[in-house]
Amino acid sequence: MFTYLDPNVRRTLIEQGKLLRIDQHGARIDPDATPTDGGFAVNLLGPIPLPIHLGVVQTQVQWYASVRSTELSKVEELASALRTQGGASLFSLLASSMAVNSVLVAGNPSTWQNPLVRVHSSCLTGDVFGSERCECGPQLAGALDRITGDATGGMLIYMAGHEGRGIGLWAKAATYLLQDAGENTYQANRTLGLPDDSRDFSDAAALLHHFIGNAPFRLLTNNPKKVQDLSARGLEFITPVKHIVGVGARNRRYLEAKRQWGHHLDENDLGG
Repeated sequence: MFTYLDPNVRRTLIEQGKLLRIDQHGARIDPDATPTDGGFAVNLLGPIPLPIHLGVVQTQVQWYASVRSTELSKVEELASALRTQGGASLFSLLASSMAVNSVLVAGNPSTWQNPLVRVHSSCLTGDVFGSERCECGPQLAGALDRITGDATGGMLIYMAGHEGRGIGLWAKAATYLLQDAGENTYQANRTLGLPDDSRDFSDAAALLHHFIGNAPFRLLTNNPKKVQDLSARGLEFITPVKHIVGVGARNRRYLEAKRQWGHHLDENDLGG
């Protein structure tokens, strides 16, 4: 894994316990072995101290970068060829092909008792640009605020490959135009021939197994499907916690569509 790093650096990080591989149950496995379980394995790099200042939230967490082994295997041969041919300038193309997730840890996982968790799907327009068409940016900042301020602590998993509920940024842009023409967020996906929600939470489940095990945790979410998907991957003791933040006139129609689709939102949550 990570063979596009200098092999000596890679080996040093493994020896230091900073670079490891886990299976779908969160258990550590040999970083040099071929993944089992149908090829599923997640590579984890960290912890890395990360001071954060996001909106009004100012804190420090431990950051882990995470990528699935099956994705790395697709680029390892290319990385080796680039190194051999001296094509270092092309490494940006290689890196851009991988969906690298992040884990932000607040507190000490070994002492957690029912920690607070957020599994947050990436949203460039909301998280980075501050778009008010959704509530994603405020949800991200609010989750960090709640987790780092919680007496127990917890973690935020940032899913990089989840843009637009899994359809990608390009298709998401098209759905915005369809929404402006009168469709809601789910209707727009269907018009494009795409699923309502195509996100895969397998990586998140493996990371939760690794950091929390089969212990109870509180999940900041309004989406019952997220709880169902994580439960289906062996996480048995999830307590959903409502996470209402960022509601405004510009995203109320979007949130109403979520409520109709099954999110645990009521009229009071939406300012009705």
